[in-house]
Amino acid sequence: MTVLDTDIDSLAGGPADLKQYAGSTVLVVNVASKCGLTPQYEGLQNLYDTYGDRGLVVLGVPCNQFHGQEPGSAEEIAEFCSVNYGVTFPLTAKVEVNGAGRHPLYAALVDAPDADGYTGDIRWNFEKFLIAPDGTVAARFGPQVTPEAPEVVAAIEQHLA
Repeated sequence: MTVLDTDIDSLAGGPADLKQYAGSTVLVVNVASKCGLTPQYEGLQNLYDTYGDRGLVVLGVPCNQFHGQEPGSAEEIAEFCSVNYGVTFPLTAKVEVNGAGRHPLYAALVDAPDADGYTGDIRWNFEKFLIAPDGTVAARFGPQVTPEAPEVVAAIEQHLA
């Protein structure tokens, strides 16, 4: 069983079917529309545009656990992402990434260490997890690490077809 075997709904409703991404490299990011890091949507979309044809999937996972910075409905989140950042990568339903209500997807991710050895709770919006084509967690990047940072790009390129 891998991270991609986890059930989660899409933002539009119904199952997101993560199994469809088996064999792809997936960057999972907890996102928010009203955060100082929200401009990272632009970098995430750039990665998706640049590497999507080589097997990269960016998966945005809205979360409202950090100072209520993702308060909108599914429709409001989708519109915000489309209008402000031209987001075309898939988005899941809004979930909790920490605490007793932590979604199983994040339960499967949080034990992965970042470059400094940090494991555990998600620290803030825009924490990133790179899933290798075999479904294992290949890398973790803190919220302040931008999507187009050299270490993120290098890790993605290492796992692309």
